[in-house]
Amino acid sequence: MKKIIIIGCPGSGKSTFARSLHEKTGIPLYYLDILKWNADKTTVSKEVFLHRLNNVLSESEWIIDGNYASTMELRVSMCDTVFFLDYDLDVCLSGIKERQGKTRPDMPWVETEDDEEFIEFIRNYNTLNRPKVLEILKNNRDKDIFVFKNRDEAELYLKMR
Repeated sequence: MKKIIIIGCPGSGKSTFARSLHEKTGIPLYYLDILKWNADKTTVSKEVFLHRLNNVLSESEWIIDGNYASTMELRVSMCDTVFFLDYDLDVCLSGIKERQGKTRPDMPWVETEDDEEFIEFIRNYNTLNRPKVLEILKNNRDKDIFVFKNRDEAELYLKMR
């Protein structure tokens, strides 16, 4: 396990899981949101984002936290291990609420209010995005794939590491 991606619905706890895994393994951790977003809530150009991502992917070891469907197949093809936090909607919505107002290393700004478009994305994730993720995972069975259905399963995995 040297090249790891952590995916799942926003609010599922990907970044928290990623930090814990990083602490246990010492593998460098990268957040897609940091590669893509500026502190003023604008995004870098697609070219800059892909350049940053490709720099990470060229490293010998990494943990990459984040979804970004546009680059998921690339990241899955380059990784050896996938962690999919496949949690219920209520868990993810609660996770979004819990992180409001907190400084986080995975985001270049502090979220202070609900973003209705983002909440709608989360509400639709299991219908629109999850099937695509499952299809990508099905097509990459040569990878070590861990699918956790709840936070207890993820925590148990980390305790056993």
